[in-house]
Amino acid sequence: MGFGEGTWVPKASGANYELPDQMKALEPIRHKLNLFSGNEVFADGSPVATHVTGTQVTMTGRVEDKIKYAGSVDCLVSDEIGGGRRFRSLHVTCSGNPVDSWSARKDGTKILAETSPLALYTRIFGPDFKDPNAAEFTPDPNVMLEKSALTAVSERRGDLMRQLGAADRAKLDAYFTSLRALENKLQVQLQKPAPMLACVHPGKPPEDDGGVVTMASEAMARHDLFASLFASALACGQTNVVNLTITEGMSGLRFEGETASHHSLSHEEPIDPALGYQKKCFEYQKVYMEALLKFANAMDAIKEGDKTMLDRMLVFGYTDHGAPRLHSLHNYPVITVGSAGGRLKTGMHVAHAGQPITRVSLTALQAMGVPISSFGTGSNRADSVVSEVSA
Repeated sequence: MGFGEGTWVPKASGANYELPDQMKALEPIRHKLNLFSGNEVFADGSPVATHVTGTQVTMTGRVEDKIKYAGSVDCLVSDEIGGGRRFRSLHVTCSGNPVDSWSARKDGTKILAETSPLALYTRIFGPDFKDPNAAEFTPDPNVMLEKSALTAVSERRGDLMRQLGAADRAKLDAYFTSLRALENKLQVQLQKPAPMLACVHPGKPPEDDGGVVTMASEAMARHDLFASLFASALACGQTNVVNLTITEGMSGLRFEGETASHHSLSHEEPIDPALGYQKKCFEYQKVYMEALLKFANAMDAIKEGDKTMLDRMLVFGYTDHGAPRLHSLHNYPVITVGSAGGRLKTGMHVAHAGQPITRVSLTALQAMGVPISSFGTGSNRADSVVSEVSA
């Protein structure tokens, strides 16, 4: 939902800047984050879909119908670094609605988000979980049987391809791509995992079953459960890529005692003439920043050698509008946390006025090892990274 008009932009650039009031919660980790202001999304004459176009360009680099949404930043990263893990990536939402996800594979397959911390716990740390630090390892015979069956199907790929036209071959190729991903996952489960010294089983499963929530406090409590489970999953080598959505763009979350949702307030609440922003919307922004701090702290609490897990990763924080009251495509905030294993400098405010937001996306992609030299199309095409944060 953005931060509103330009009052949130720090006056100074570089390392010696002051976090705006909305982001004060992030002060304890300011030295580990970067704030990018002034980012632009260009519609290039295409119809603007409110609460969609901005995120679509940030995550895929293109302005297209949402039905054609494909190749999101997180999925491009997981294609590159997720293959050797049990889960190529994990995706959750705090809203309770599984369609509140901005993740899609290159072939356009939309990834629905898990809504239940309990279900996520069971999926990762249930009966199929193999403790990487256990002395003994016995392959699951059921997994061996599944792997054998999938191999038999894959071996028929050539014969089937020769019998089909171009359009059907493309569909079948997408199917076999997903099949190979499943085969890789099963292959990982059949091998003794390498020891992970930071791995600690999360213990008792959470009780949240993932129902739809409307209270901000409920969504934030769910967020904290997801953040903790993600930290454990990463530390235990179950995945290398995670994605957490707090709520959809047209957020229905509200505070205790309030009848209007955050989305409604973003359009109906007047700007306080003395403060220069919407007071109630400001409180929601503070809550979201507190959530980001908790997410980062969960990763930062896990030691890996002389660093922490947060130091070795990159958190990419994005939103759907610059100023939601105006449905603006201007002055988008982006926050990154972590240095991607030293590939990025941190502690910076980068005034990125007039530049396509995709330059930040490209910077994140390259930092995470994705071998691309450009990202996006049309006016949103980025051919260079944000040099101010390149290590």
